[in-house]
Amino acid sequence: ARRQGQGTMGKKSYQQYGKTFRKPKRPFEKERLDAEMKIVGEYGLKNKREVLRVNYALAKIRTAAPTLLTLDEKDEQRMFQGEALLRRMVRIGLLLESEKKLDFVLGLTSAKIMERRLQTKVFKLGLAKSIHHARTLIRQRHIRVGKQICDIPSFLVRLDSEKHIDFALQSPFGG
Repeated sequence: ARRQGQGTMGKKSYQQYGKTFRKPKRPFEKERLDAEMKIVGEYGLKNKREVLRVNYALAKIRTAAPTLLTLDEKDEQRMFQGEALLRRMVRIGLLLESEKKLDFVLGLTSAKIMERRLQTKVFKLGLAKSIHHARTLIRQRHIRVGKQICDIPSFLVRLDSEKHIDFALQSPFGG
């Protein structure tokens, strides 16, 4: 058994936590750069790393699904982990209740995740004039989700807390 913080060859790792994004294999691929730039503009992101982070999270989800699909229907690992994965996806709002099958997980896109971000939600609800204004409002602590002020633009809004997005109580914009 490998000890915590040890690599495969026994080299000590000083990394405290896992990776959040993966650098692209080809750093200067024109099509990818243009596609990323479009996403950055459309969703008002700070940098390309935010795009890469979403793609990495999506890749992890997408790799989990096929490995579970290869297992037998009645396999308890597939039943438990598959259910947990689907429950998380439905709670975040990436899948609908009617789509609770592992096959639908493979059809997830980064756009679906981007649509669930607090920044996008604040703009779509009309609390902000633009997507960039939404980011500023969130960072300046004018937005709350439920009773809690949230100042993280990339916060993934759950389905049940979506209707509780509003201006903070001590915000001059209303409360």
